[in-house]
Amino acid sequence: MTQQKKAPLPHDFHPEVPSFTVVSDDLAPGAVLADAQVQAAGNTSPQLRWDGFPPETKSFAVTCFDPDAPTGSGFWHWVLFDIPATVTELPAGAGTGTFEGLPQGAVHARNDYGSKDFGGAAPPAGENHRYVFTVYAVDSEKLGPDSDASPAVVGFNLRFHTLGRARLIGEYAAPAS
Repeated sequence: MTQQKKAPLPHDFHPEVPSFTVVSDDLAPGAVLADAQVQAAGNTSPQLRWDGFPPETKSFAVTCFDPDAPTGSGFWHWVLFDIPATVTELPAGAGTGTFEGLPQGAVHARNDYGSKDFGGAAPPAGENHRYVFTVYAVDSEKLGPDSDASPAVVGFNLRFHTLGRARLIGEYAAPAS
């Protein structure tokens, strides 16, 4: 397996905000992603549940980012925002397929695969990558962008509207060829 220097995490460049808790029935912190979260095997977004966010939260956003992708800018696997503040859990698969369990009003922006859903892990052969699942507590009901926005535009808006942040990091290594 190729050993590589770890890239910074996406929040290393954002203002500090209070943290809260996100957990998953499908992924433990630092654990290997299940086949369901891998592009070639399942492409299914994991179940996520969060609490302890600031009381003034008006909506949430959820992203999945691979900082280790060999692109120079990482790789966005999932960009979801305008989740109502009353929603504190997404079931497995909410970001994929029929969007079952996705709350009304939530908006999927396109990911770096070019689709508006969750795209599973797919690192180059022999590389181990981190997948940073982040839940953002947002200060407004509507973040501003629409579903055609790039992940960078959504991230720009999140930088200025985030009240708190929770993250869960998993890993996946593609078998060497």
